[in-house]
Amino acid sequence: MKKISLHWKILIAMLLGVFWALLSENLGDLFITFNISWFSPFGTIFLKLLKLIAVPLVLFSIIKGVSGLSNISALGKMGIKTISLYLITTLCSVTIGLFLVNQIGPGEGFDFNFNEFETDDKLISIQEQVKVNSHNSPLQFLVNMVPDNIFYAMSDNKAMLQIIFFALFFSVVLILIDSGKKKTIDNLIDSLNEVFLKMVDLVIKYSPFFIFCLLAGNLSELSNSANGSLLDVITGLALYTFVVLLGLLLMLFCVYPMLMKFFTKNFSYRHFFQSIAPAQILAFSTSSSAATLPVTMDCVNNNLKVPDKVTSFVLPIGATINMDGTSLYQCVAVVFLAQILDIDLSLSTQILIALTAVLASIGSAAIPSAGLFMLIVVLGVTPIDPKYIAIIFPVDRILDMCRTVINVTGDATVSSIVAASQE
Repeated sequence: MKKISLHWKILIAMLLGVFWALLSENLGDLFITFNISWFSPFGTIFLKLLKLIAVPLVLFSIIKGVSGLSNISALGKMGIKTISLYLITTLCSVTIGLFLVNQIGPGEGFDFNFNEFETDDKLISIQEQVKVNSHNSPLQFLVNMVPDNIFYAMSDNKAMLQIIFFALFFSVVLILIDSGKKKTIDNLIDSLNEVFLKMVDLVIKYSPFFIFCLLAGNLSELSNSANGSLLDVITGLALYTFVVLLGLLLMLFCVYPMLMKFFTKNFSYRHFFQSIAPAQILAFSTSSSAATLPVTMDCVNNNLKVPDKVTSFVLPIGATINMDGTSLYQCVAVVFLAQILDIDLSLSTQILIALTAVLASIGSAAIPSAGLFMLIVVLGVTPIDPKYIAIIFPVDRILDMCRTVINVTGDATVSSIVAASQE
């Protein structure tokens, strides 16, 4: 008998979880109570595992990725151009994502009332914090980014920016110390990073069961505590999917071609997309930039005629730190959840979300479902309980496949631009 692939198991579990939650809503309060009592605990365990892994995964992934750029000093301008272009494309993606989700409002207009966000004193809005901080200094947000105790910051889910700052600071200093002393630390960081990546593998391996429980339990909680029907949530979910896909398509057919047209000579839309099509197809099927990397390098080398000295440097970095599609998805997902939960996110909060998404993209592992772990990180700067990511689970797999295509296309775009600048 043919073994079912993991992504199909996850998809089946999602559909079963949604179906059972909808069926329970119609069968009566007894079934809803059963779901909350017996399924929700496993969903809570799953979310705790995600949060358990997210902090060290971000910490060691960023340190490994940035400290591995020590040859930037030898490559000079190429390194600066590469990092700058990746940051530019990521900033474009989060800007597009925030603009579309605010203009279209996929989560607005639903009759839901989540009282916990009004009564829980721990969930103080970022907007109120900004108002308090504004009395101290306009630069207070910079002060808040610097931790005075990294171990305390690692224990606080709301201090992800401080952890990212420490990881960046640590990795930059690591580049500056003697290479002989650095080697031991590099090996330790690499080993720790592998440990947490293996944890991701194990959690994802058993995720179908947890995801079914998470959806069945948490959607039943939504049904039990909200004024609206779960069908309203599903309607909003369809619009949310449309917003994410629209943003990804704008990156694919507008932003990247415009950059190529501006920075390279004799650019042809047809030739560019035909050249990288094999990498895009593989990225869609595997949802992994790392697994696609050899094919991406082959397409960029042989089809786009980018020199090997450029691809061997630019593309591995891109597979590590360039997550345009993932960053866009995270911004849309967070604002969508805030809209459907009727939480007002101020402009300053959304800028903080964008900044966190950009920085967290550096620590996103180039593996399937890594964006899920990074979404926990981005939610850490908002008052949204991570358990509500259950709302977007049913469409996460297909969006994961689509956003990986964008990540790979961005890598190929930056490689071509860097190569053109070297001529």
